Amino acid sequence: MALTKVLAVDDEPFNLEIIEEILEELDFELQVATSGPECLNMVEGYMPQVILLDVSMPQMNGYEVCKALKANPNTAHIIVMFVSARGTVEERMEGYSVGAEDYIVKPFGHDELKSKLKNLNQVLVEKQSLEKQVEDATSTAFNAMANSSEMGKIVNYVENIGFINDPQELGKALIDCLESFDLQSNIEFRDNDQISHFALNGVCSPIVVELFEMLKNKGRLHEFSHRILVNYELISLLILNMPDHDPDKHGRIRDHVCFIVSVTEQQLRAIVTKKMLESQHAKLNAVASTVHSKFNGLISLLNDNRQNNEKVFKQLQEDLAERIPTMGLDEDQEVFIYKRIDETIQKSVVREESVKQVKAAFTEIEQDLSLLLKS
Repeated sequence: MALTKVLAVDDEPFNLEIIEEILEELDFELQVATSGPECLNMVEGYMPQVILLDVSMPQMNGYEVCKALKANPNTAHIIVMFVSARGTVEERMEGYSVGAEDYIVKPFGHDELKSKLKNLNQVLVEKQSLEKQVEDATSTAFNAMANSSEMGKIVNYVENIGFINDPQELGKALIDCLESFDLQSNIEFRDNDQISHFALNGVCSPIVVELFEMLKNKGRLHEFSHRILVNYELISLLILNMPDHDPDKHGRIRDHVCFIVSVTEQQLRAIVTKKMLESQHAKLNAVASTVHSKFNGLISLLNDNRQNNEKVFKQLQEDLAERIPTMGLDEDQEVFIYKRIDETIQKSVVREESVKQVKAAFTEIEQDLSLLLKS
């Protein structure tokens, strides 16, 4: 397990006791601090992997402590989870803006904190495994896009995604496109009941996932100073570093981002539709195969019945030809019997014609199914 060392920071001893009680059940090494300055004084010596940081504290609040941690190159990599009695969208955005990776609202239960730490452990594992890949990919992308114009990048992206048939590849292509504009982004794809997340470092932090869930139905565009959230039906995009120092560039990049997400939404719809049609085509093939099998079985049964009828009538004719002359019947009686036999045989012949019509109808249905499958 990657996560082993935790630092809890809270000015209320009771809250620290609760956290300590919960973490006793897990295999974590825990130290505590009762203020922001104490946290900053001890953090480099202890070097935890996760800091559970209270927001409301005297001297320094949690936001100020987090800013200081993230500004220090020696502690910037430490995962910070805010612990607060309030959990509004604005406060979560503020927490994320100063560098926090997660947010938990008081009062919380044992299972909720354990689940949060489990998620942060996964974030830590994936960050460690992807760190070198991200550095290499970032360097390559910047070099490749150095001499491209903004519109050139967009045109190139639109042309390339037309050949993508997988949502995961599409999400990575969108991340790469936005990175070429020096934009740090987080993305959510919603494909029916399946939700996928993409980020520059390969994983979205839990606080971003919660923001996507809270705001996905709250309008097309949300702006928070240098951050912007764009919502479409299947895609949500969060940009963390919009160029707010340059209003013209800010507006231009915002328009670019909205257009790029719109185009990506259409391609994602095309991918989903194609998969649905392929699935329907496979089901139709299975139905056609079943119908073909049933038709053949029914035709075989009709053929067997026809052959049996022919045998019965032939045997009946032979028996009557042999027996009637010995029965002492007069001519009218013999004529009557032969006439009734002929009528019965004729009715059977009519039924045979009906069977042929049924066979012809079945053949036409199979031909129509074949044409439908080929179209």
